[in-house]
Amino acid sequence: MRAIVCETWGGPETLHVRDVADPVAKQAEILIRVHAAGVNFPDVLIIQKKYQVQPDLPFIPGAEIAGEIEAVGEGVTGFKVGDRVSALCSIGGFAEKIALNAHLCIPIPQHIPYEIAAGFILAFGTAHHALIDRGELKSGDTVLILGAAGGVGLAAVEIARARGARVIAAASTDAKLVICRERGADATINYTTEDLREAIKTHTEGRGPDIVFDPVGGRYAEPAFRSIAWRGRYLVIGFADGDIPRLPLNLPLLKGASLVGVFWGEFARREPKNQIAMMQDLFEMLAAETIRPLISKTYPLDQAPQALADMAARKVTGKIVITP
Repeated sequence: MRAIVCETWGGPETLHVRDVADPVAKQAEILIRVHAAGVNFPDVLIIQKKYQVQPDLPFIPGAEIAGEIEAVGEGVTGFKVGDRVSALCSIGGFAEKIALNAHLCIPIPQHIPYEIAAGFILAFGTAHHALIDRGELKSGDTVLILGAAGGVGLAAVEIARARGARVIAAASTDAKLVICRERGADATINYTTEDLREAIKTHTEGRGPDIVFDPVGGRYAEPAFRSIAWRGRYLVIGFADGDIPRLPLNLPLLKGASLVGVFWGEFARREPKNQIAMMQDLFEMLAAETIRPLISKTYPLDQAPQALADMAARKVTGKIVITP
């Protein structure tokens, strides 16, 4: 089979398409023909050895997939050849086939295209776990979403709106903010041209947001935290800006606020039953069209390095997907 292989640490330009041996479904595993693989910012980090998980070289990047089961290993129940499934796989997704432990796989409803299913799990799973579980989102809350035009950010916009929150979307360009408003944002902030603290103050009448959803980090973290409402929840999603911020600990003290870590991948591993219930809730929201994932572009397998380069350069809105 063909696959994208990382043979040395570096940027997307170091990746190559290789012919590798087909995987085999071992004990408790299923073999999946990959129809679509979602592209995520951690894919950019992992090939540079900058992610929390550092696999041995060489490896196949790609953290989430959707496809059709081709074979079922010994001991697997609940799945059969021909079933449509999606999965979070950490690595191995940018390939024509992948073998995964069956407990990582989630059945895909028939009406959901593979491209949407492949771009759905990580972004919407992260946003749902962050807002509903870790952030304890309530109807009527005001939510500030940084990096709101990216895959995780737009997922947060849609989930927050679906749960009755008021959404303030912040992003780096006016064009990105147009997409955020189309997806339901009540107010928007261009944090490259506006003073973030002053804009938050204006849009919240000085009260501040109840929840700050932050997948960006870097220079925007401290002004956002300084603007949070009393008893606010600051959700630490990731660090797309490149720098891990160092917040003065008097800030949560003064606001009675919570600094809350969000590591969805570890949540899914440690709490599989809660993860399955969460995905069922998301598929129900998708069927009811209260959320509408945006797949902005698809790439063939040999253009996977370009997809990652576009992700690294922040040229992506919504989700992009590779179609092996």
